[in-house]
Amino acid sequence: MRTQVVLREAQRRGVINNPSLEELLHKLHTKVGKAEDALDEVHYFIIQDQLDGTQYAVPDLGNTLWGHARHIRHAIHHTIGNFILRCFCCWLLQDDDHGAAAMNDPHNTANPGRGNDGSVTKLSFDRVAVSNKIKQAIEEMHSLCDQFLELLKIIPDHSTTTTTVNLKRPLTGSITAQENLYGRRDLFEQTIKDLITNCTNSNKTLSVMPIIGPGGIGKTTFAQHLYKDERVEERFPVRAWICVSTHFDVLKLSQQILSQIEEKNSAYKISSLNQLQKSIQKRIKSKRILIVFDDIWECTTQDWETLLAPLGKGETTGNMVLVTTRFPSKVDDVKTTNPIMLKGFEPDGFLTFFKGLIFEGEKPEKKHGLTSLAKDIAKKLKGSPLAAQTVGRLLKNDLREEHWMAVLKDNEWQKQKNNDDIMPSLKISYDYLPFQLKKCFSCFSLFPEDHRFSNLEITCFWSALGIIEKYENYMEELLKNGFLVKENDRWSNQQYYVLHDLLHELAQSVSSQECLNIYSNASFRANDVPKSIRHLSITMKDKYVETSRIEMIKLKSKVDIANLRALMIFRKYEEQIDEVIEDTFKEMEALRVLFIEVKSPESLPHFFPKLIHLRYLKISPSNFGSEVTFPSTLSRFYHLQLLDLSDWYDQSINLPKDINRLSNLCHFIAEREVHSNVPEVGKMKNLKELKEFHVKKESDGFELSELGDLTVLGGELSIYNLGNVATKEEARKAKLVSKGDLKELRLVWGELDASESSDGASESSDSLDGPTESSSALDGTAELSDVLDGLEPHPNLQSLGIINHGGSVSPHWLCDHMSIKMLISLHLEDQTRHCWGYG
Repeated sequence: MRTQVVLREAQRRGVINNPSLEELLHKLHTKVGKAEDALDEVHYFIIQDQLDGTQYAVPDLGNTLWGHARHIRHAIHHTIGNFILRCFCCWLLQDDDHGAAAMNDPHNTANPGRGNDGSVTKLSFDRVAVSNKIKQAIEEMHSLCDQFLELLKIIPDHSTTTTTVNLKRPLTGSITAQENLYGRRDLFEQTIKDLITNCTNSNKTLSVMPIIGPGGIGKTTFAQHLYKDERVEERFPVRAWICVSTHFDVLKLSQQILSQIEEKNSAYKISSLNQLQKSIQKRIKSKRILIVFDDIWECTTQDWETLLAPLGKGETTGNMVLVTTRFPSKVDDVKTTNPIMLKGFEPDGFLTFFKGLIFEGEKPEKKHGLTSLAKDIAKKLKGSPLAAQTVGRLLKNDLREEHWMAVLKDNEWQKQKNNDDIMPSLKISYDYLPFQLKKCFSCFSLFPEDHRFSNLEITCFWSALGIIEKYENYMEELLKNGFLVKENDRWSNQQYYVLHDLLHELAQSVSSQECLNIYSNASFRANDVPKSIRHLSITMKDKYVETSRIEMIKLKSKVDIANLRALMIFRKYEEQIDEVIEDTFKEMEALRVLFIEVKSPESLPHFFPKLIHLRYLKISPSNFGSEVTFPSTLSRFYHLQLLDLSDWYDQSINLPKDINRLSNLCHFIAEREVHSNVPEVGKMKNLKELKEFHVKKESDGFELSELGDLTVLGGELSIYNLGNVATKEEARKAKLVSKGDLKELRLVWGELDASESSDGASESSDSLDGPTESSSALDGTAELSDVLDGLEPHPNLQSLGIINHGGSVSPHWLCDHMSIKMLISLHLEDQTRHCWGYG
């Protein structure tokens, strides 16, 4: 509780500009992480005790201190976390004795036992060591709190002033500084045509046309050209340009409108909104108006309607409002016509624009070397006018080829922290995000550029790192704020989220003190890495060079390797890299997230012998064989919430026999056949997805009752070999009627062939060979009907397939007492051509 009080006071007082307090807060953040790890370790062995029926870990000790640290964790994540994210770009963790001590902390007290083959078999619990570690961490946190409170006594309390980031936006006007529209002339002419058509043919009093696009894409410039076009001026005699920015104040905006449309400048003397609206209405009574609201960020529907109320009261039709915004969520709130979507310039027009900014009237042909480099650099800017303007100034200030080459190769412009930086506009957008979205967005830096994110993947990633506690739809929020784009996969028709390259670079910038992404063997230098790094990603695309080993060894001494929270390896397997990673990272113990590509699964325990905190594991193969066996180590990651083996396809996969010990696993991403090979799957009570289950009489752990304990199962489920179920009571043990999250269900009497099983097809009968021996083994059809009756699904089910049933009576829940009210699709198929009767 004391730590919570300190952190709340830090938040209230707004201490982010005091170096001494910043340093203490970061020390406190580190200590909370240590305490979290120790408590997590206790929890790990409590789970192991529950699985093994032992009592080596002491629940009372663990639960008491665990609850205390959970409160501390919640407080610190909402106080120091906000401060860290706001200061990423300007703050560097200072070297001190504490920092050195943190890197020399003892390893965790979980000691791996080893089998005869050298593989890790089971971890043993050192109760005394863990208890001492927890107590020491809490004592150190309290000591830091004392220092913190002492410093607060001598620092003035400025709590009356807000600690919100200064969101003052640049003002805009109707006069553009850019004379040409480079590459957008056709879109401009079409927009002019639409404006004129609306003006002359519309029967509406007022229309709203949004102009939308990312920050710095040229929305304001485009609107300025529309506003100043002679054809527009001719048809809209009353015009006003209103810069809205981050604060949507109806009174002030109304004053701006009136001040621009009246002859005398008396609008600001009027403080009554009612009087302002009457004056506006009187001024535009018989004249057509065009008003531009530039750079809208936030506004409620009520405020928007109030602002527009007097504009729609005129006697003329065809009045127009143009709105520029970078936020897609605002479009639906304001639009009455189709929005204009601004994307990056076309390559040819963009290059002309870019060279014009740099050479300003000089003939670039005289500088052949620079012209060639300008073309290469322009490609990196993705058609962004903002990038062109900022990088153009950077290049213009130094016309030496060496400088331009450095910019091209080393991305030097990313490191600029002044007016020449290309990120200011995007950074302001980031600063405007809610705190939780800032934390989520910063993690995108760990993934490769152009990575396609699924909602499940990134949500589980955030959860594993402790960034979010509830599964809110943060991806949609980032989409609404213009930070993501949603795309459909042309093959699977699934939706993915994509991050623009410039926004990916912004994510790298704001997370640079905690997240490191190594892109190149040749250019990576460990000395440039902050000691505060907690998450490491390796996406090197170039070939291995010997300096990689040297730099990785340096990295090991520079960063607290043992306490890294995430390691993500996206590069293709190379033996030398494999050795470097094994030598450098085998001491990792605090990992929550691990993405790794391995030559064979058997090598996994030798890389990471003591990963007791792991929540998210993605393993990919470097090559494909006919049969793959995963080691028993996989079953020891008791905290694991997501296991991704999706890259292991077209192979026979052998899971550990005790894979069901992963009792906290929620998501198992793998081929359907892999799902069907999990014995005693009912022990995995948190599992939310099981694509396929086979009822097997000859194998223990594959009885239909295993499904009964999977209460949170959702998505799709196919059950095969139902001919091995003899009675209605046995069928009821699957408890399908209680699985409210299940959307698709297939009930199959018999086995389908391999291609049907792996593809999961449900609409084709071409691959069905008719009932197997197991489905025809039952002499009568009454038993078959009873079994189907016992497989009643939940009313929320949307898609149902019943294949090769062979019975003659329909289930009561499908006909007599239709209980599945949400059913959209029903697929019935029976090669025996039996017809159901209705009782």
